[in-house]
Amino acid sequence: MSSFFKDMGVGVGLRPSHHSHFLTQKPSSVSWIEVISENYMQWNNKNFGKPFQTLSKIREDFPVALHGVSLNIGSTDELDLDYLGRLKSLIDAIEPFIVSDHLSWTGINGNNLHDLLPIPYTEESLNLISKKIEQVQNFLDCRILIENPSSYLEFKDSEMSEPEFIFNLLKKTDCGLLLDINNVYVSSVNHGFDPIEYLKKIPTEKVGQIHLAGHSKINEFLIDTHDSPICEDVWRLYRWYIDQFGTKSTMIERDGNIPEWQELERELLKIGEIQNEFKKSR
Repeated sequence: MSSFFKDMGVGVGLRPSHHSHFLTQKPSSVSWIEVISENYMQWNNKNFGKPFQTLSKIREDFPVALHGVSLNIGSTDELDLDYLGRLKSLIDAIEPFIVSDHLSWTGINGNNLHDLLPIPYTEESLNLISKKIEQVQNFLDCRILIENPSSYLEFKDSEMSEPEFIFNLLKKTDCGLLLDINNVYVSSVNHGFDPIEYLKKIPTEKVGQIHLAGHSKINEFLIDTHDSPICEDVWRLYRWYIDQFGTKSTMIERDGNIPEWQELERELLKIGEIQNEFKKSR
């Protein structure tokens, strides 16, 4: 089955330390960029600020994906219409090719906890989140992607596995999936499941984007910190996925210990190599 989403090639999470490089060098190793939506939205009733102006200049050369961290889709709170209005203004101004957020909750009773917190995989959660996704897509007038989480605990009340929950969520809504392969690997180690069996249960035609990232180990747990190079196990998992299902728009997230551009670019080039190997073999 063909995908609903166009393969945009290799992307990167744009961070301020690399702004000048993109403005002056326009690296050919990258076809598109992703930014954190909240960093560029209008806040405190002000106009778009300097970060937005910089993004607008870079947008002239690179398509943009917007990735949010505050949609709070898994909370029992009602959707924050003020937040959605600010996001809609940013979407209208930047015209991103993808808008995404996380399968998680980030606050309750109007308080933002600034963390991506896990949800129980129950029919009640499924119905709640499906309804909210429909409301979000109607408000924004665009399809969104929801990212699979990394997790460090599981709920006793869960009625289905994570890939089963995601499969049902994608079936009930018209949204797509942002498949974070590092998150799959982190959770597989923390909970002791087979990451390949997880990926086999994901409808590949609903995958609109792939994230790759590094993680840290604290005691017996892996933590999704985005502060280190991608490990070999995650590279192998990504290569397996591409060999099985074909290329997808793929990017690297790096949020801590951000290296010089040349070091990060070496990882980006590896994505291109894996994708080109697949294309040559077909």
